[in-house]
Amino acid sequence: MQSKRGVVNLPLHGGKAPKWLFNRMVKLTTGVVDVMLYEYDSDEFLRRISNPHWFQAFSCVLGFDWHSSGTTTTTCGALKMAINAEEHGMIVAGGKGRASRKTPADIEAAGDIFSLSTTKIEDLIHSSRISAKIDNSCIQDGYQLYHHSFLLTEGGNWAVIQQGMNQETRYARRYHWLGESADNYLEEPHMGICCDIQNPKTLDMTSMDSNEARNVSVDLICDNPEHLKKYFKDRTPILSKSQMKLDNYFNEFKMPRHHPVLDQDLSDREFEVLKRAWEIQPSNYEELISLEGMGPKKIRALALISDLVYGSTPSWEDPVKYSFTHGGKDGYPYPVDREVYDHSIQTLKDALDQAKLEKKDKYHAIKRLEGLVNH
Repeated sequence: MQSKRGVVNLPLHGGKAPKWLFNRMVKLTTGVVDVMLYEYDSDEFLRRISNPHWFQAFSCVLGFDWHSSGTTTTTCGALKMAINAEEHGMIVAGGKGRASRKTPADIEAAGDIFSLSTTKIEDLIHSSRISAKIDNSCIQDGYQLYHHSFLLTEGGNWAVIQQGMNQETRYARRYHWLGESADNYLEEPHMGICCDIQNPKTLDMTSMDSNEARNVSVDLICDNPEHLKKYFKDRTPILSKSQMKLDNYFNEFKMPRHHPVLDQDLSDREFEVLKRAWEIQPSNYEELISLEGMGPKKIRALALISDLVYGSTPSWEDPVKYSFTHGGKDGYPYPVDREVYDHSIQTLKDALDQAKLEKKDKYHAIKRLEGLVNH
């Protein structure tokens, strides 16, 4: 059976977890991690934590409502505090906001502890950056990333849990990655997506249907982006902004100018990024989007021109496959799948039964698990 990993939409809940609760979350997290590593290994832990079903149940065990945006940021924060590199053979790099920008340094520090080669460390840093670039720029679904956690084992395996915010709806969307399943970063790497809100205007350059558009985007750059200017707005100064004349559309030799055919423009500064990309001559799409300055606007422009000129239409379908993690408690959009839910819960319950927890904390955690099923 194919595992389901992917995305969850969550409403923004402001504030912080109180210190008394967060301290208990860290303690409970430590106990669960200890038992998971005792019963399985760190690679299996990555598989579980990268699965939205398991992750959601785990967050609820720690004390969260199922639909809180804090299930991502605070749960990952508890994991980062609970996991000890030397004791557990794992680390959690990055985090929320400014902490996410320290991910490369965190990975380098972990590489020193785990005695990973320089090449392996560079590959891991690339995996971190490319996963963020893809979810922020190649999947243009209206969510801006603000949280990025990179889980790394001493064997060099990894998982990513990151979250973006839609400023209009104030909903968060969570993205799950598992390194061993991401053979191709740019072709449906999430292995499944959980989401309750679809955006019909989503540009998904990771879709299999976008393969030709990705290839054409690279060709457009390698052929010299100077010729792409004709597809954007004419930035020739016009003396009168109140009244256009027919002459505005002709140059001094009475040759017709172009008229804008795309719904966006690129500034001269943004075109400089494309020219620098041309000088480098990227060999594939991954190399192209990895270049500095290749953000959402330029990726979208190349996709639109690929469609306009060559008919290489990218995917405009939001990569959503599943709603919520286990269904809604009110039956919307579908009833809870008890078999899937019970499997997630039983795994955690087995861990809790053996975890290094005080009796009272263990009791309340198990009661929360039972409450998830009963409601």
